Amino acid sequence: MKNIIKVVILVAFALSAQVVSAQKFARINMQEIVSLMPEFKEMQTNLEKFGKDLQDQLEQIQVEFNTKAQEFQKNQATMAESVKQLKQSELEQIQARYQEFQRVAQEDFQKKQQELMAPIQKKAQDAVEKVAKASGYIAVFDISVPILAYYDATQMVDIATAVKATLAIK
Repeated sequence: MKNIIKVVILVAFALSAQVVSAQKFARINMQEIVSLMPEFKEMQTNLEKFGKDLQDQLEQIQVEFNTKAQEFQKNQATMAESVKQLKQSELEQIQARYQEFQRVAQEDFQKKQQELMAPIQKKAQDAVEKVAKASGYIAVFDISVPILAYYDATQMVDIATAVKATLAIK
């Protein structure tokens, strides 16, 4: 009876070793794939335009501040104290508006970047899944995000070429 149990255990280990060796793993650099997509280049152009529009608005506020600050410095000696305080308050408000706009602009820029990037990343992810399923891979590791402590790259297939072909990237 003990011999039968030992044989069953040995067979189970042998089968599990074969199953593990039959599993297929792949790797890909998703950042590289995404950066090569034509949609990414278009997204960058749109994002640069959006950023420039925000920068232009900031510069307009800065010009307004500089103009009023120069006028204040030029005329402050002849201003009544009440007018001087009013002008200083106005300059402080412009400066506060500039800082608030700068904060909101940074948030808007990040939101726009995420909004434009999401469909590109989804398309790349869908292509990876399509290639992985078609080739029978059980896992595809993104090597652009170093979360694995170790992996043997020679034991994994790089599917970048197949994904590029799926996405029609040269």
